[in-house]
Amino acid sequence: MREVSKATVLTIDGPGGAGKGTISRLLAERLGWHLLDSGALYRLTALAAGRHGVALDDETALAEVARSLDAVFVAQEEGTRVLLDGADATTTIRTEQVGDAASRVAALPAVREALLARQRDFRQPPGLVADGRDMGTVVFTDAPLKVFLTASATERAHRRQRQLREVGVDANLSSLLKEIQARDARDMQRSVAPLKPADDAIMLDTTRLTIPEVVDRLTELLTERGLASGT
Repeated sequence: MREVSKATVLTIDGPGGAGKGTISRLLAERLGWHLLDSGALYRLTALAAGRHGVALDDETALAEVARSLDAVFVAQEEGTRVLLDGADATTTIRTEQVGDAASRVAALPAVREALLARQRDFRQPPGLVADGRDMGTVVFTDAPLKVFLTASATERAHRRQRQLREVGVDANLSSLLKEIQARDARDMQRSVAPLKPADDAIMLDTTRLTIPEVVDRLTELLTERGLASGT
């Protein structure tokens, strides 16, 4: 049996738009730890399924897509580059269409099971920052520090609109808000690994906080618990 690494893990869960992705990446860079963007794995599964003509309600076929996923994450100074079947999918997997499909795919038990071991393999010394929706409740239940980030749906819609405008996409705020609320409801109501804070998670509302403030706060929490030395 393969020995499971017991490297320190910080889990950061929460709904889309709470700042998990950027905050997790910046914190991992500061600490020199590995980074798991679990949402990217589900987005890649959804994207690969679409490209191979697999329906989003075909659980068996989707699980096979997840198991055979040819995905590579390349750390770069400006962020993480994501490759699917050898081609750059970094921007494509962040579209609203792929995000919505990923939310549907993530509700399927067989898909979640197919990706579970792959996610746990990211746990390597010196430590791991795990970003997702069930990192603390399912994937790394023994993590010594679990955080649940949240923000108001309105603020998350504004953030998403700003992100899209930065890449030249004009998005309607009302439509974005409805999509976020629908995705929240689907993620929280799914039968397997629903979106919720772990019982021992620290809740942190980022609505009125800047990204640097949140990164500093998480660094303080790790330092206070002796899990990392502050920088």
